[in-house]
Amino acid sequence: MTYTENLWLFTLLLAGIITVPGMDMIFVTANALTGGRRAGFAATSGIMLGGAFHTLFGTVAVATLSTLVPQLAGPMLIVGAAYMIWIGYTLAKSAIVIDGIEASKLRRTGRIFTQGLITCLINPKAWLFILAIYPQFMRPEYGPFWRQAMVMGALTLLLQATVYGGLALAAAKGRDALTSKPQVTIWIGRAAGWMLVAVAVLMLVEGWRSW
Repeated sequence: MTYTENLWLFTLLLAGIITVPGMDMIFVTANALTGGRRAGFAATSGIMLGGAFHTLFGTVAVATLSTLVPQLAGPMLIVGAAYMIWIGYTLAKSAIVIDGIEASKLRRTGRIFTQGLITCLINPKAWLFILAIYPQFMRPEYGPFWRQAMVMGALTLLLQATVYGGLALAAAKGRDALTSKPQVTIWIGRAAGWMLVAVAVLMLVEGWRSW
């Protein structure tokens, strides 16, 4: 797999995960609904900073493990791929909708930004996802880890800004625009789940061969 193909695969997988409704999306929606566009953008910015921390964590983890224990590369791929398959299957069988969002009482921009950062950082699934994904897409043959991290981090921030920023704009115009069609979010969640399973199966095969 070439580096370009690797990045495309990473981008598709990341886009699927970010568009699945979860803690971050609900937080942005709640603040945009109650505090307007400015509050929604503040929440989005906090989550983006949290995404940058996740990228740093994933890079350090991959660099450390690949340097100190290179023989773990194959098993890491297999375990990570298996975890991704489990997540993807769970999403594909789920019925996720954006509903029942509680109104946020904290509308100050700085405080919302901080809450967005904390919301992103305390999400255990995000950390597990990083551990499962980065060992599969960050490889020594693609160049220095720091350079790969810059590209992957930039892609993460871009997708977060696009998805969550767009969501903030939509949510600020009214709750009905998001909650009147639950089938849309259900379809998005299930499609992302099957895409995750497909990518994970490819990574599982590659991990098995490298081991």
